[in-house]
Amino acid sequence: MNMPGIASILNKLRQRVSSPGISDQGYPNWLKRWLKVSLVAGVSLTVGYGLSSCREHATAAPRSIAIDQSWEMSLGSNVEGFRVIAGLGDVSLQLGGASIRAPFAGEVQLAAEGHDCIFFSSPEVPAYLFRFCGVSRPRLGEVNAGQTVGRAKYLHFATMRRQPEGTWTIVEPSTNVLERSLERY
Repeated sequence: MNMPGIASILNKLRQRVSSPGISDQGYPNWLKRWLKVSLVAGVSLTVGYGLSSCREHATAAPRSIAIDQSWEMSLGSNVEGFRVIAGLGDVSLQLGGASIRAPFAGEVQLAAEGHDCIFFSSPEVPAYLFRFCGVSRPRLGEVNAGQTVGRAKYLHFATMRRQPEGTWTIVEPSTNVLERSLERY
């Protein structure tokens, strides 16, 4: 429904509440005012909630990659009921809720193995994939360099390199990419 249509409905309701039939029933003025305000506020909240639910939600499937190495414990494993949130090859930083930025123009995708992990890929460095874990409210899809892709209290960062057969191997984390991801633009 468009905004003129909503305004028309609210106008009609206001006129109905203000009609002589309601005013002449002996209600105190404060009660009549309260009823009018309550009705308009209730309708406004209901319509506003309905419109806010019309936004598009990300529907991209989480990205799953084959990693060439394997260890007994890895990201997403459970040890005595506790989830492993970082592993060999990850660098962990205490960010205290700071922003994480796209180091290059590229794409952000959810990672299949961690509910708070994202993968960042870029045509500027096509042989590499960067994993950021501990990310809250990630921005998915295409992003520009320097654009915020999420926030983290604790960030777990890993760099992966594509192998000739199509699998990925975890390599030494890139200081340059990590610095660009944390740079305050």
